Amino acid sequence: MVPLRYVLMPFAIILSASVILLALQMLAPKPAKKPLKIKAPLVNVMSLQAQDVIFSISSQGSVEPRTKTTLISEVSGVVTKVSDKFYVGGFFKEGELLLAIDDITYQVALLRAQAQLESTQALLVEEQARSKQAEDEWRLTGKPVEQAPILALRLPQLKKAEAGVLAAQADLREAKVKLARTKIIAPYDAMLTSKQVDLGQYVTMGSALANTFAVDYAEVRLPIKQRDVAFLNLSRINQVENLNIQVDLFYQLEGKKHSWPAKVTRYEGVVDSTNRVHYVVAQIDDPYGVLAESDHDEIRIGTFVNAKAKGKKLANVVAIPLGAVYSGNTIYLIDQDNRLLVEQVNILRTDADYAYTTDIFTEGKRLILTKLATPIADMLLRVDGEQESEQLANTSKEPSADAVQKSAERDSL
Repeated sequence: MVPLRYVLMPFAIILSASVILLALQMLAPKPAKKPLKIKAPLVNVMSLQAQDVIFSISSQGSVEPRTKTTLISEVSGVVTKVSDKFYVGGFFKEGELLLAIDDITYQVALLRAQAQLESTQALLVEEQARSKQAEDEWRLTGKPVEQAPILALRLPQLKKAEAGVLAAQADLREAKVKLARTKIIAPYDAMLTSKQVDLGQYVTMGSALANTFAVDYAEVRLPIKQRDVAFLNLSRINQVENLNIQVDLFYQLEGKKHSWPAKVTRYEGVVDSTNRVHYVVAQIDDPYGVLAESDHDEIRIGTFVNAKAKGKKLANVVAIPLGAVYSGNTIYLIDQDNRLLVEQVNILRTDADYAYTTDIFTEGKRLILTKLATPIADMLLRVDGEQESEQLANTSKEPSADAVQKSAERDSL
């Protein structure tokens, strides 16, 4: 039988070792506690500088002729002559002949009118002589001429002869006009867009002959959104002479991109009831380059163009990168103490890269360009590129509960 002391000895050893280990742990020096260090977020920033800005207003439209005309025949007859350029796309100078209608009938009518005028003029001379003779015979009676009957002086016959001359002159003028109308000429520098007759065809009075449009200048009707109107120097509707808005037109021709300068010449002064836009009209001088030498390629009627109009010059405008604007008008700033500021700004307008405001920012504030995962007002930040200091976010520097609540409320909107 094993003695009891041999049985209890292992337990005594284990118990003694545990007591010694516990005593060593209690007597060992404790390490000093270090505060929890959390590095502040690193951000990129930019200064907010006010500057003068000229805005460009974008629009689009189609090039249209300023004048379109349907040429109508005012006489009847057979087309006896057409111009070599009487085809669709042909150019004509003002006064140049397009086509001619058989004028024999109208030449004969002119000769008859001339003969009739000469006949009535002869009758007038004869009647004037008779009236003078009648007046002389009345004077031989010794009575005043004022007492003579008008028939005795042949005054009605004289008036009739004078009226006959006037009528003959009118007939002669009409005959000349009709003869001239047998020649169809260009009413302005024009391009032919369609033709309805050709050589040898009989036309009647009122027949459509051709369609033309003016090439001295073309127009583009540009829609302007309601929010963009304030950025254009639009004059009053009755003061178009004060308009001075330059426009650059961009278009494609034969697979190449081109630009063309234009200017706004009038403002329609009404708002479209369907889409609530305003319209201005830009003028393109000599779009085909046929009236004067030009370095520009032609801009054809019907071409779709994109337009950029030069707007007003606004002072003290701050441009904010679009990526630094949140929820439409919220930006994050950093103050001189590297603390986060959350501000709402009044955005005037935006483009593809920037949002613009005229709000005033106090000196020392800078715009945060880096997107923050959890932006909280008054939180500490580090600025990239600046010498790092011991910027620690410990419990004494945590944002207040009010700041957290405000941030939560802002993010929930």
